[in-house]
Amino acid sequence: MLLPAQACVVRRENLDTRAVEEGRPRENAMVEGRRSAADTAGRLTAHGARSSSRNRAAVIVNPVRVDAARLRAALVAEERRQGWRPHLWFETTPEDPGGQAARSALGHDPALVIVVGGDGTVRAVAEELVSSGIPVAVVAAGTGNLLARELGLRVGLEEAVRVAFSGSDRTIDVGLAELERENGPASTHVFLVMAGIGLDARMATGTNAALKQRIGWLAYADPISRSVVGNERFPMHYRVDRARERSVGAHTVIVGNCGTLTAGILLLPDAEVDDGLLDVVLLRPKGFWQWVRVGWRLMVGGVLNRSRAGRVVLRSAPRLRAMEYVQGRSLSARFESRQHVELDGDSFGEVTAARIQVRPRALTVRVPGQPSVGRGGETPGDGPAP
Repeated sequence: MLLPAQACVVRRENLDTRAVEEGRPRENAMVEGRRSAADTAGRLTAHGARSSSRNRAAVIVNPVRVDAARLRAALVAEERRQGWRPHLWFETTPEDPGGQAARSALGHDPALVIVVGGDGTVRAVAEELVSSGIPVAVVAAGTGNLLARELGLRVGLEEAVRVAFSGSDRTIDVGLAELERENGPASTHVFLVMAGIGLDARMATGTNAALKQRIGWLAYADPISRSVVGNERFPMHYRVDRARERSVGAHTVIVGNCGTLTAGILLLPDAEVDDGLLDVVLLRPKGFWQWVRVGWRLMVGGVLNRSRAGRVVLRSAPRLRAMEYVQGRSLSARFESRQHVELDGDSFGEVTAARIQVRPRALTVRVPGQPSVGRGGETPGDGPAP
């Protein structure tokens, strides 16, 4: 189905993004250049609140993940129903997973940004919209869609579009990761679901992209099995908040804003997306059978977490020594050798140190029903504790 004549289509060409309306050039919507790590951190509070009188949505789409004609039809139908102006359309590319598209969208001052893609696309867009006050709606179209699951957005395309235009706003926490490299400048990025170091990150980098697209979560079986057989732990030194520094050996460290993985596997039982805290787990099994116990605990935890009685049983169960849990508002870690890192499922290379903080309630998202109130009590955009 074609868009109305007034609809705008924005295409990416090389490093420039140009808006096109009815096939005619518009003003250049390009926001020049990539920003440095310091600029990224500063950008988290730069946009400020915006008025809501525009009634136009910017739609950022991963084009390989969605039926574009079906999506456009749903958008047009909902715009007509709600009395909104025709949307702006932006597409991601292999070179731009969503950040440049988001910056171009912000140049048009939208009332709403709809992200159509997986967790990686949502993360890249959110990095530009943190603390902007502009609601972000998610139409899940990825492999894991962990944030969408956490927000109750496991719905069909048309229903997700309806929620985007008529749902409620909710503020959620954002993780902020400053990554240090052996030979290169530090960089700062946000994440919404989880940051993983070690085995978890090697899974992200060691998984064939085409296989992942065809069979989803099962594509991770090969890198998991190779890592378990290798049974390699790396030494690390870490500090949570202002506690003393500790030294441990671990297979992987995961810092989470959400607690549940694909297939209902409960990794972080106490994680909540709006509690103002980061949940950390260090996986340190010493052999095959400890790995089996870890896997069994995660699978059973996912089942128990589905009911109130099950959650009581889960909280009373003894912790495994192979899984060390901690909560806080910041985690600083140093590694004696370079370690892979991933944010929301996308690889960010190798690092020698990382400082991860929480920005409580810094992102506004559109969800079904009434917005939730987290346990932390922070107001949107509150910074992390020093």
